[in-house]
Amino acid sequence: MQQQQQGTKRWDEGHPATKLQLMATALTCPVTSRRLAEHLDATDSLRGFRESFHVPRMRDLSAVDKSLLEGDMDQECVYLAGNSLGLMPRAVRTVLEEELHKWATTGVYGHHEGARPWALCDEILTANMATIVGAEAHEVAVMNGLSINLHLLMLAFYKPTAQRYKIMLEAKSFPSDYYAMESQIRLRGHDPEKTMLQILPRQGEETLRPEDVLEILEREGDSIALVLFGGVQYYTGQLFDMPAITHAAHTKGCLVGFDLAHAVGNVEIFLHEWQVDFACWCSYKYLNSGAGGLAGAFIHEKHMNTINPVLIGWWGHKYETRMKMDNKLQLSAGVSGFRISNPPILLVCPLEASLKIFVEASMPALRAKSRLLTGYLELLLLTLFAESPKGGASVRLITPSDPEQRGCQLSLSFSIPIGVVYHELKRRGVVCDMREPFVLRVAPTPLYNSFQDVWRFVHTLAEALNAVQ
Repeated sequence: MQQQQQGTKRWDEGHPATKLQLMATALTCPVTSRRLAEHLDATDSLRGFRESFHVPRMRDLSAVDKSLLEGDMDQECVYLAGNSLGLMPRAVRTVLEEELHKWATTGVYGHHEGARPWALCDEILTANMATIVGAEAHEVAVMNGLSINLHLLMLAFYKPTAQRYKIMLEAKSFPSDYYAMESQIRLRGHDPEKTMLQILPRQGEETLRPEDVLEILEREGDSIALVLFGGVQYYTGQLFDMPAITHAAHTKGCLVGFDLAHAVGNVEIFLHEWQVDFACWCSYKYLNSGAGGLAGAFIHEKHMNTINPVLIGWWGHKYETRMKMDNKLQLSAGVSGFRISNPPILLVCPLEASLKIFVEASMPALRAKSRLLTGYLELLLLTLFAESPKGGASVRLITPSDPEQRGCQLSLSFSIPIGVVYHELKRRGVVCDMREPFVLRVAPTPLYNSFQDVWRFVHTLAEALNAVQ
């Protein structure tokens, strides 16, 4: 990063770093002072939600080297990996125990009794999930895993013709997305190399320019059957302009789908209003449902009577006549008809617990705090680290500085192999995520991360860099 003296960096008036600089001035302290972090936490209206989660403690992390810690091993770690696996809500244990007790005491009757009848348990999630993705409840289903849902949706929505056959995607899309698209293309008898229109950043740049995406859509749109982007790019943390992409694609006659794995629970989403055709997402990152948690799917109501699943299972049959077992399909309308198997109650429970917290906190409030958290992280990084220090490692932000083009995650590129930096951070109790060869992905999550978490991370990063030089 360019070396900055405090106060010399100029941001736009609306950038959160500007507000933070003014706040530090009012407190008569440097922006790097812990006093600013403490003030931000004290005035944070969402600070109480941290108590709704289990934050791992230093003593329980095998990688922590207690000889490096000045404080108590009982203190909470610096957990900035919500973009990979969210923390466990405290309510999960209670909800799971309720269903385990019901199983133990009522057996098969649990399918139709209690607060969560197992035969309907997925449906108790849809209203809260729809609120988070900006959809109507009947447009959302909670089912399967992300890649399974992507395959099911692509089977229905990707319908290549001789003229319109391409899939437009961002280059370096997440591997599971890439593999799904590649296999779906081969299933239709097409060549992936000729069919996958991968959009690259300009030479020497890390992220896509929004105007370039729209320009390619205008130029190539007549040959594109499907635009399938991530909502947030997993590697760079770039938030794509989903409404603009959707509008431009529809203008050219293309269908539009989004993988929201890194966007759901991270940024505000309005799938219904934006007229997105379909979307899918996992729930174990920002939605905190636990490893392998249930995924979500969305199909806009405009397709309710025109798009049907290609693969059909029993759970897609209307509930009212499902138990007649006469093998005469009465398909549920819209995305509900895409359900194949009965939902697993033990996976429903963690997601239910987490979604209730999201609805209570609200996505607008979480997004506002997220902008400030990431702005604070960016400000500290720009203040404390230099682009080309003499004989030392440099750190460079590859996520857009514009808050409208990013969510929780900031991706940092280092001038030295990331493995050695990551190792030193783990030894000091920082939990984040790396991508070889040079990138560290850091995600301050507004539901449970504090401004002091960010302060601790940046100062621990300085220690880690000093240790490897």
